[in-house]
Amino acid sequence: MTTTYAALLQILALVVALAAAHRPLGDYLARTLESPRHTAPERIAYRAFGVDPDADQRWSVYLRAVIAFSLVSIVALYALLRLQAYLPYSLGRDGMPSLQSLNTAVSFVTNTNWQSYSGEAALGYAAQMAGLAVQNFLSAAVGIAVAVALVRGFARTHSDRLGNFWVDLTRITLRVLLPLAMVFAVVLILNGVVQNVSGDTAVTTLGGAAQTIPGGPVASQEAIKELGTNGGGFYNANSAHPFENPNGLTNLLEIFLLLVIPFSLPRTFGRIVGDLRQGRAILAVMASIWATTTGLLVWAELSHQGPALQLAGAAMEGKEVRFGVPMSAVFASATTSTSTGAVDAMHDSFTAFGGGLAIVNMVLGEVSPGGTGSGLYGMLVAALVAVFVAGLMVGRTPEYLGKKIGAREMKLVSLYILTTPSIVLVGLGAAMATDTGRAAIFNSGAHGLSEVLYGFASAANNNGSAFAGLGANTDFYNVALAVAMALGRLLPICFVLALAGSLAQQGRVPANAGTLPTHRPQFVLLTAGVVVIVAGLTFVPALALGPLAEGLS
Repeated sequence: MTTTYAALLQILALVVALAAAHRPLGDYLARTLESPRHTAPERIAYRAFGVDPDADQRWSVYLRAVIAFSLVSIVALYALLRLQAYLPYSLGRDGMPSLQSLNTAVSFVTNTNWQSYSGEAALGYAAQMAGLAVQNFLSAAVGIAVAVALVRGFARTHSDRLGNFWVDLTRITLRVLLPLAMVFAVVLILNGVVQNVSGDTAVTTLGGAAQTIPGGPVASQEAIKELGTNGGGFYNANSAHPFENPNGLTNLLEIFLLLVIPFSLPRTFGRIVGDLRQGRAILAVMASIWATTTGLLVWAELSHQGPALQLAGAAMEGKEVRFGVPMSAVFASATTSTSTGAVDAMHDSFTAFGGGLAIVNMVLGEVSPGGTGSGLYGMLVAALVAVFVAGLMVGRTPEYLGKKIGAREMKLVSLYILTTPSIVLVGLGAAMATDTGRAAIFNSGAHGLSEVLYGFASAANNNGSAFAGLGANTDFYNVALAVAMALGRLLPICFVLALAGSLAQQGRVPANAGTLPTHRPQFVLLTAGVVVIVAGLTFVPALALGPLAEGLS
């Protein structure tokens, strides 16, 4: 009971901290992205790469820039991983195998950070710092840039321009992510997170055995890993490792970092469109869904269903004693609802319903609050569905923020909504139907199905966490999950930017008596219902065969 009360105080502190950061960070993001001024370092970068920072781009040009940047990043990271043995600070590590390098390169460029390798055993410091950590910054910046491009689509009228991708990418990285990551890296170091380049240290244990203690530039990567909703661990144990997450205070801080940018972006949205009430409505939808799933997940882990867990008195398998059951569950909910993938406990060891709720967080589209940028544009797509449904109820053309939602917009919204479920369910079916897919499932029955469902839901939603009972380092899963990660990232971005371009070209329709107020509780409830029902209709059969069947058994 004492642990539960302590967890409630930590959750209260988390909510207070997020509320305190929401306004200043959201306003700062809006000022940064809408400012006409370029700093001296930014101008140097633009000249070096031949970019005209004052030239706004059409949605198609913005999209080509995003895709080109992503493809070049994948190739560069793939080459770095393959050639790791020739780099300084390689620590004697060999180059990563080709298909695993492909999987890892796609994973980090798409902000997924899925790992089919052990970080401390497979990678040297150069690959960690110049490869993975750099992509932690850039992939997060790409997500925010795409979200802001969609927001500009709502804010601008009679325009075919959405801003400049290269300017957005540079400003987000240099003015937002880098300074915040530096500050929180120092805070983590002060609280015991490792930061060095001294290599492995050989020690003799109290029992006389020899042991190697791996060091590394951990704090600098840990800060942006959480802040950018990336999730790849420096160590195989991820944020359960004491060098990444030493104590309860750092655990709470890392949960805060996971949530702070996604929960602040609705304020940025409201500021740019000129109506803060709209941002508060989107925030209310995100917060209500997150609070509900988090509460249910904590309950599922504290109730520890099943005779073995009830005899043990707690669902502590796979959890760290220094965090306890409630805060491990809160971390799990935060990471699966923000497309982060960092873990401080083994999700495969969660109760059936607890693990199922982690899957639900992902298949809802990770919009509560979602990843850096991706959560906001996913929620705005859900808002368009909500106003479309409301329009059908009253027999009028739906509108959102003065923009008519016509046939073209709804086709793009429909394609966005169908993309991720198609990738997840096709991947799940292919894995279960092939010998190579089934061979990597270490558990039989409903739990084995849950492991594969979790894997493809994590990849397609660019989350990155996993049920570790799935042996993902095989040729089949390295390729299949790489395809799922790439399509799950780039296809939705295509539809979002096309939607932004369509909205920006419109004028603004004045509100009248038939306009649905999109800042009131009715709209919040309608949008939340759309998020839950759309995911429910799509994934209930798979969830029923996996975690629900296991839990009810």
